[in-house]
Amino acid sequence: MNETLNFTLAVPDIAAWRAGNTGTEGVWQFDSGRPGRHVMISALVHGNELCGAWALKGLLEAGVRPQQGKLTLAFCNLAAFDRFDAKDHDASRFVDEDLNRQWSAERLQSGDTLERKRARALAPFVAQADWLLDIHSMHERAAPLLLTGMQARNLELARLLGNPEHIVIDAGHKDGVRMRDHGRFGDLCEDGSDNGTRSVLVECGFHGDEVSRTVAQDICARFLLTAQALDASAIARLLPGWLQADAQQQWALEVTGPVVASSQNFRFVEPYQGLEVIARAGSVIGWNDEQPVTTPYDDCVLVMPSTRQAKAGVTVVRFARRRPL
Repeated sequence: MNETLNFTLAVPDIAAWRAGNTGTEGVWQFDSGRPGRHVMISALVHGNELCGAWALKGLLEAGVRPQQGKLTLAFCNLAAFDRFDAKDHDASRFVDEDLNRQWSAERLQSGDTLERKRARALAPFVAQADWLLDIHSMHERAAPLLLTGMQARNLELARLLGNPEHIVIDAGHKDGVRMRDHGRFGDLCEDGSDNGTRSVLVECGFHGDEVSRTVAQDICARFLLTAQALDASAIARLLPGWLQADAQQQWALEVTGPVVASSQNFRFVEPYQGLEVIARAGSVIGWNDEQPVTTPYDDCVLVMPSTRQAKAGVTVVRFARRRPL
């Protein structure tokens, strides 16, 4: 499961874009002066996830400006990115703790780790946004995934985006709240109302594969188009070649629960890559120390299995049921 994967995606030079224009390092904001959504795209929440940085660099170099509403672009964990080494890329995921687990009110209000300080600096921009696209990549080589959370409005956005093929409906992680679940984005609106927000997290494939950059560019173009920040002619003019073919079929993967490691000794019985369908309930797929981990139902899908960050409290795989979207 932890075999060495070649890292072929080059490190983007973002020096020209590092300062931002908001007074907060790495954060750019553009106001069209016209009514419309405030759209935010974030990248480098983890310092070894280069594809999103490539996409934001491309948007900035192309001079993308919203045709209505506002656009915020954020290079998030610059300190972790500065430590990046392709030979040990997992080491630059974060400096002190995972930035994408710090988005509860409690954590934002306390603690002085580098990531909590950075989350506090970014939080006002996240709070302002109506629509959020958070760009990530994966520990393992696997097909792209779009994570919607539990909100029906985000699942509808996934349909409108039309890519990627697999859509993960999940409640997040036990070890902390993600940016895409923060504040208004996490509101389930159980009365059936729509609070106007949309937030999705895209996993573009393995960190080091060049195709992850292509996936990131495609989803950025789709997101800006669907949010009506740019129209089709602007996408074609400013971002030629970014849009890829629509998925022939989209699948909803309804996560029913995570497998959380009890220690760093968690191991899988096979080198799973993700999206495997395990035919029979009760099949052993791994060992949590000495305890067998078994599938809870027939045709169980494994979502993002990986032990690269395994330690007590960390999710190492999620179980899901699959249905057409």
